[in-house]
Amino acid sequence: MAYRVKTSWILRDLLFKRLVWRMPPGNSNADIYLTFDDGPHPTATRFVLDQLKQYNAKATFFCIGKNVAAHEDIYSELLEQGHSIGNHTQNHLNGWHTRKDKYLCNIRQAEVHIDSRMFRPPYGRITRGQINSLLMRNDPYTIYMWDVLSGDFDTELTPQQCLDNVLQNIQPGSIVVFHDSDKAWERMSYTLPKVLAYCREMNWNLKALPNNR
Repeated sequence: MAYRVKTSWILRDLLFKRLVWRMPPGNSNADIYLTFDDGPHPTATRFVLDQLKQYNAKATFFCIGKNVAAHEDIYSELLEQGHSIGNHTQNHLNGWHTRKDKYLCNIRQAEVHIDSRMFRPPYGRITRGQINSLLMRNDPYTIYMWDVLSGDFDTELTPQQCLDNVLQNIQPGSIVVFHDSDKAWERMSYTLPKVLAYCREMNWNLKALPNNR
């Protein structure tokens, strides 16, 4: 499976600079942004919440609309615990393989369940036309991508390789992607506690991405 763990500057600063790939490191030069895609999930999301709570950490969850509808109680817990929520489409659509009108309709379907103007495209795949439509709405989205991809979705990786992906690339201002899903569970559940401990050791602040809602 081919993908970049560390986002290329060409994508970040040249081709898709209207998207948010990383955040300012903060006044203390020590802010980290952990994000979780594809939930809510009854096992994985609750595990993540328990781990974050131990470190008084906040994070951002890019949720699939149909999963929110199936697990409204977990979605409510995310909000109650002060985490940020983003839209990840209703059905996890690949923007490269989906007509613009169908893609935008699917995002609107997710809006029924997800009150947010933060968006992340599933697989990171989105066309310029889709981007333009989301950014030019009367209530525009902020489209968040990432600086570090953990690779926890990659079943060919060992949990230790997933951890190495994060620890070798994370730095203040990083937006890091994990997944609260069945597929990622083995690698995410091993990696997340160790990443949280590392951030604590480095005296980094674990923050949620800002929502312009």
